[in-house]
Amino acid sequence: MPDQSSTPLELPLSEDTLAAINTHLSQLSPQDILAWALTHLPALYQTTAFGLTGLVALDMLSKSGHPIPKLIFLDTLYHFAEIYELVQQVRKRYAVDIKVYKPEGCKTIRDFEIKHGEELWEKDEDTYDFAVKVEPAQRAYQELGVRSVITGRRRSQGGDRASLQPLEVDETGLLKLNPLFSWSFAQVDAYIRENNVPRNQLLDQGYRSVGDWHSTQPSREGDTGERAGRWANKEEKTECGLHKNFFEMKLKAKLEEQRIPAEEVTTTSEVVTAA
Repeated sequence: MPDQSSTPLELPLSEDTLAAINTHLSQLSPQDILAWALTHLPALYQTTAFGLTGLVALDMLSKSGHPIPKLIFLDTLYHFAEIYELVQQVRKRYAVDIKVYKPEGCKTIRDFEIKHGEELWEKDEDTYDFAVKVEPAQRAYQELGVRSVITGRRRSQGGDRASLQPLEVDETGLLKLNPLFSWSFAQVDAYIRENNVPRNQLLDQGYRSVGDWHSTQPSREGDTGERAGRWANKEEKTECGLHKNFFEMKLKAKLEEQRIPAEEVTTTSEVVTAA
């Protein structure tokens, strides 16, 4: 296991070092994982859409005795009004610095639709995800010098998250810390209520997970899973793009922008590797 002093980790991490870190972190509480991160992860920020898990992590950080890492909020322009209200509540409650990033060159929905057309999420959801989440996130990381981020992902959310580790390294070299990786929804909900943490009011109106207003609906009778209703009528969709392969999404967006049929490329992975 790496030295437990306050020295930040030296990057890049070897596979053996990452495995040793995860073995260590897997035995810790979320609070202790966060305390470890505050002294070991370089250029640490928290990315958040103000979901319950991210809010729990923020509340824990506020009680850590350390300065709270800055937050990065990706404003897709299509959030519910309740999200923007929650952002203001969080600012007031925690006095935290929130860096807001919007789609490139866009301040309003009108700007976005002039640039990308109307209802891009229906025509090409991967390009939409890249434009409203992936590109703004990468721009934030570059401009702010981000090397590590705290996320709100948990194993019990299912899909690609079922095998989540406490610490991951993505294809760009970004460190992703998942401090509540092993918590259930019941544990998250109990913490929110016991600590009077601000929460999205839509959760009291039948929503289980809240994304953009055009693609999110209240859960229906018989729905299962913590993220039911997040991408209405798209059962195969489990991620918004932030936690998919950046280079593959960037290539797909570029192909669409240039209107080059994707089938002209042998495979996305081959092109990315060649680049």
